[in-house]
Amino acid sequence: MTADFTAIHSELLDIYDAIRDLSDKEILRAHPGALDPPFRRLDQLAAMEIEDGVLAKILASPELEQVLLAISRLRNTYGLRLEIEQAHALLASSDPWKTLQEFTFHENYLQLAAMEQQGAGLKSGDRIIFLGSGPLPLSLIFLCSRYDLQGIGIERENFFADLSRQVVAHLGLEDRITIRAGNHFSLPLKEQFQLLMVAAMARPKEEIFRHLARSLPEGSLVAFRLYEKGLRRLLDRNGDVTLPPEFTVYHRIRPRPPVNNTVVVVRRQ
Repeated sequence: MTADFTAIHSELLDIYDAIRDLSDKEILRAHPGALDPPFRRLDQLAAMEIEDGVLAKILASPELEQVLLAISRLRNTYGLRLEIEQAHALLASSDPWKTLQEFTFHENYLQLAAMEQQGAGLKSGDRIIFLGSGPLPLSLIFLCSRYDLQGIGIERENFFADLSRQVVAHLGLEDRITIRAGNHFSLPLKEQFQLLMVAAMARPKEEIFRHLARSLPEGSLVAFRLYEKGLRRLLDRNGDVTLPPEFTVYHRIRPRPPVNNTVVVVRRQ
């Protein structure tokens, strides 16, 4: 479904009016389902096809630029809330693997894991590090369980790190995945690794990649995801990064449905 500028402009302003006064705490603590309608509308809007001319008009609108920045921040907080809810759902399940397979995003993460495994040429026994692993380290869970990898998650929020450790243990993956409290300044670790993944929510991106450019050994592979098409690119600003000259693109894998993210693997020169 395609949409014109007037329709998108009106819908964005309407959604913004519905969520603009929400604080991060209010989003995280709201009653389950209470905030679903406006964020579902955002998802529907993001899924629309949009012509380049319409996209250019949106980018040229100072009013919409501020609206999009605010919506992106609130949408990130809502996504974090969903991760926390899903982590607790897994912990409450007597069959967490079955519960995991029933999540709507299951196929997306399986395909993303395949893209990242392919992009970095990962093989059994390799180690991956995930910076910004969050309360529900799905990338580590799918990559390590599916491709027999070892994983280390680095999470700066102690509460999220502890919650994710519980999830990993409940899935029986504590022999493959460890979670450590820290941030990008915790890198490099003493352990050797074959791929470092930078989460979409890991911030500030520019500072992270500058540090990695200074600190990682030559030949290190780093992966990140981004949106390259349509409104998703404007609604999710976390993937935006200007790579330091020390990095060159090693592999770029375009998405296929149901995945919308491009996986980019870069190499430290």
